Amino acid sequence: MKSEDRPGDVGRADVGRPVLPPTVEDERLRALRARVRTFVRHELETGGFTPTVDSWMSAWDIGFTRRLAAQGWLGMTIPTEYGGHGRTFLERFVVTEELLAAGAPVTAHWFADRQVAPSLLKFGTEEQKREFLPGIARGEVLFAIGMSEPESGSDLAGVGTKASRAEGGWTITGTKVWTTNAHRADHMIALARTAPVDAGDRHAGLSQFIVDLRSPGVEIRPIVSMNGEHHFNEVFLGDVFVPDGKVLGAIGDGWHQVTSELAFERSGPERFLSTYLLLEDLTEAMRRGQLPADPRLGRFFARIAGLHRMSLAVAGALERGERADVAAAVVKALGTRTEGDIAEYAAMFLGGGGVPAPVRDAADAALLARPGFTIRGGTNEILHGVIARGLGLR
Repeated sequence: MKSEDRPGDVGRADVGRPVLPPTVEDERLRALRARVRTFVRHELETGGFTPTVDSWMSAWDIGFTRRLAAQGWLGMTIPTEYGGHGRTFLERFVVTEELLAAGAPVTAHWFADRQVAPSLLKFGTEEQKREFLPGIARGEVLFAIGMSEPESGSDLAGVGTKASRAEGGWTITGTKVWTTNAHRADHMIALARTAPVDAGDRHAGLSQFIVDLRSPGVEIRPIVSMNGEHHFNEVFLGDVFVPDGKVLGAIGDGWHQVTSELAFERSGPERFLSTYLLLEDLTEAMRRGQLPADPRLGRFFARIAGLHRMSLAVAGALERGERADVAAAVVKALGTRTEGDIAEYAAMFLGGGGVPAPVRDAADAALLARPGFTIRGGTNEILHGVIARGLGLR
């Protein structure tokens, strides 16, 4: 669907967007938000991208990624000495929220910018930082995340991929699954077991490695979604050699590192804005009288406003270097439920006639993507356990 087919697209950057009150966002953040909206409006007017539901997972556009980099909106929290921009997590939050709400194609750089860069800054060697961080900030070095496995999804303690000591490094053998955009990425952060399972501590003996996806022994097979899209993959690692210089962090400290990363993965606005474009289209259709007005619509905006504040609070905690894994799990659990509820709400209108094409197309896409919302990044059942333990309830 072309952008000109969507009524109201050109002005949509200012429609219904969750804007913080002046007491929360200072003038600097409000000015940044305005600049991003101007950029988005220009992109839409010039056909720079077509807004899509779930754009952070499936909308690949390396050209758009490079244009964001030119604006200084990639690698925002990377220090300038490593090629970044030395800006705050709150500034990055503002940029990503506006892009996600507009349905912009951000998936090409998403995983490198969202969690690999902070992990490299926290756990990487000086050599690793200088090798990878400048390219991430330029949108030229792309990463995939190798966590889930066929027999170990949300329960990462059950990872079976093994790393064995070799001369000058490690050989890794195992299979990763649901590895988003591995077929397009340059590298993958792989979680592997470097010591036998300890019955007393299943989380011990795990380590992380930076795997060059063009290495001998790497085989990537596509997993095509029910809507025909290909962004998931299986990655087979057959005695893949990884030099010592590509160990991320400390051997045996992988679980601590992964849980630190998950705060970045689970707490961002992508966990509640995947179907925001659909919500905007519903609002516009009701405003135009194309769909009957329904007061339930307002409840979704209220939920998103609350999630916005919660996610912003986690960004503030990460800015201060505080642990936020439990709070991030809450955002993810509540946010992905909201995304799915919006898709199911829109589905109620599809049986009748006269449904505008933007609503129908966005609703169809959201319904197809909906099963993955509460699975990727950790199933809600697992997250409920994380939250309960974090609150001392179990």
